[in-house]
Amino acid sequence: MSSVAALLQAKLDAMPPVRAMAVQVKSATSERVCLHAPLAANVNDKGCAFGGSIAGLMTLAGWGMLVVRAQALALPALEVYVADSQIRYLAPLYQAIAAQAWLEDGSRWESAVQRLQQHGRASLSVKAQVLGPDGDPVASMEARFAMVADAPAGDPAQLG
Repeated sequence: MSSVAALLQAKLDAMPPVRAMAVQVKSATSERVCLHAPLAANVNDKGCAFGGSIAGLMTLAGWGMLVVRAQALALPALEVYVADSQIRYLAPLYQAIAAQAWLEDGSRWESAVQRLQQHGRASLSVKAQVLGPDGDPVASMEARFAMVADAPAGDPAQLG
């Protein structure tokens, strides 16, 4: 596991609900994060992957990708939050969940960094998906994440 992936894994492991999902970082770069969660820890009453776990894993992959990118900025107390998301469930999944996330438009990163440095906050759109055994998407997500510099813990007003 790369040092970037190991650092992201440590951040994920520090969250009890994420630990309960048994989330594992498969790969982590500034371009894409891939996470895995076993079916046994995320199964619903029908024997397939729980929709909340699918949504959570896609959200965590998006959050993780921005955390990895933001670490390169070396800004103190930079926080990343999901602001809103749209999720589509396309088919049931009867195997482990593998989610991947990437920036919707990578060319917007530099302008977001400028906004973050000038105003202390910025937002970016992220896409994520979970693929089924045939390689077709079983779920997809489009989300907007907020990055906030020096945000006090628990102060949602900073997300504005």
